Amino acid sequence: MILFVPRYQKFIWLTIVLCRLVSAGDVFALCPEFESGYSTGTIQSADLDEASGLAGSRKNPYVLWTHNDKGDSARIFAMNMDGTHLGIYNLSGATNRDWEDIAVGPGPVDGICYIYVGDIGDNDAEFSSITVYRVPEPEVDSEQAPVNVTLEGVEALTLRYPDGAHNAETLMVDPVTKDIYIITKKDTYPRVYRAAYPHSTTATITMEYKCELPWLYVNKGDWASGGDISPAGTEVIVRNYETASIWQRPADSNLWEAFAGPECSMALLKENQCEAVCFVSGFACGFMMTSEGSSEPLYYYPRIFEGDFDKSCRVDFDDLRLFGSAWGSSAGDDNYNPDYDISDISFDFIDEHDLAVFVYGWLSEI
Repeated sequence: MILFVPRYQKFIWLTIVLCRLVSAGDVFALCPEFESGYSTGTIQSADLDEASGLAGSRKNPYVLWTHNDKGDSARIFAMNMDGTHLGIYNLSGATNRDWEDIAVGPGPVDGICYIYVGDIGDNDAEFSSITVYRVPEPEVDSEQAPVNVTLEGVEALTLRYPDGAHNAETLMVDPVTKDIYIITKKDTYPRVYRAAYPHSTTATITMEYKCELPWLYVNKGDWASGGDISPAGTEVIVRNYETASIWQRPADSNLWEAFAGPECSMALLKENQCEAVCFVSGFACGFMMTSEGSSEPLYYYPRIFEGDFDKSCRVDFDDLRLFGSAWGSSAGDDNYNPDYDISDISFDFIDEHDLAVFVYGWLSEI
């Protein structure tokens, strides 16, 4: 047994200590790493020519949700990761004044995943209120023939800003608190507003202003055009027309506090009208993006998990077992494996520096 081999005693104790430190937030949060983006396919529905939002299903593997911008009927589209059209889902009782984003997350019934559609666009900042539609996510098979159905039980949440009208294209739902977040588009700095849970379906909800993003408006490319919160609620991604940034949420903190922390910026592939982004998890690990237009590509940016030695898209005890098999080894030893030499501090030796990187990867999954 590994517990009784002296060479592993330091490995075991260091693992315990590092887990305690990282879970307590005492270790500096490293920026997540992603591979270069690549196209997984193109949007194949001829009816979808202005995709303005994107959401990765938490219920249906390999399924993405999207919608057209203003001018379309009140419908959302299901597709899989290569863009194959799976169906049109009409929202009963809803209207599309200016739909700009879509999100998935929890809602009033525990254990049910909901789709949220943001009728939040307001180019001239003239509307006294905005609407977010909420409906339970239906069952969708990633290989089904296209369907055209109507979703009943759609709830309209009427929201207003505390300081007057704003234009916005970013809607997010916190999986931890069920709060709704809106990030504005055309302000000097993008402004973050929260509609705290629970959400009335009969009265207008006045949102709370929480903070600004550190993006000074210089030109159109700086506008916040989409965002998402990771399924575990630990990270937030917001994009503009040229780049995207991820902020990490400290343990046991409010979501908006993440924006006071380090900003992890990422270069993106060149797109057209770049407005849609979402995390994908469970059936993939990373984030996806697309743009407005006909037959637009879907781009996938896979996440690099330091310590995911078995390539399972997560860091867990199976990876710890593999790492432990090479603990204390040096280049040339029979049990040395360069794949486990993951620290930038020490080289050709598997030691506590590699273990620290591994433990961080284990405890900082999306």
